[in-house]
Amino acid sequence: MDSILNVAIRSLCVYLFMVIGIRLFGKNQLSQLNAGDVVLLLLISNAVQNAMVGPDTSLLGGIVAALVLFVANFILKRLMFSNRSFEVFMEDEPVVLIRDGVVDHIALNRVKITENELEEAIREHGIENIKGVKISVLEVDGNISVVSEDEKSKQTHYSRIKRKIKRKYH
Repeated sequence: MDSILNVAIRSLCVYLFMVIGIRLFGKNQLSQLNAGDVVLLLLISNAVQNAMVGPDTSLLGGIVAALVLFVANFILKRLMFSNRSFEVFMEDEPVVLIRDGVVDHIALNRVKITENELEEAIREHGIENIKGVKISVLEVDGNISVVSEDEKSKQTHYSRIKRKIKRKYH
């Protein structure tokens, strides 16, 4: 029983360390994975495996570790749902990049997105230039949402495309 409690405590510590690490080093770095990100995830999982289960490599030890991770994640999500200040700490607010065809350069600089990257995202949404954008938002998951207005029909169009650009701020 002592071995199982040890696995549970180790797993919880590793989970909390990883959540804090992702928060400090860019929690939305994982919204779009490139080859380097996949390698990083594999190496991290390999590095923390022994820290979680220690010498207990039994099936029960692995199941306990996984169960603790599921429960910890469930509790974290519940805390985020019920406590607004905790949610703000864990997930930043969306960032408006363009409003009524005008780029917010301060916001671009803060989130480390170049104007060329922003223009590429706008074109991916089928809009020729920034002037045609009513509002563009860098969402909390690292994707860029775009709302445009058709000049002829005055109809608003919304599109959201998964981005390869990761949020680079904390």
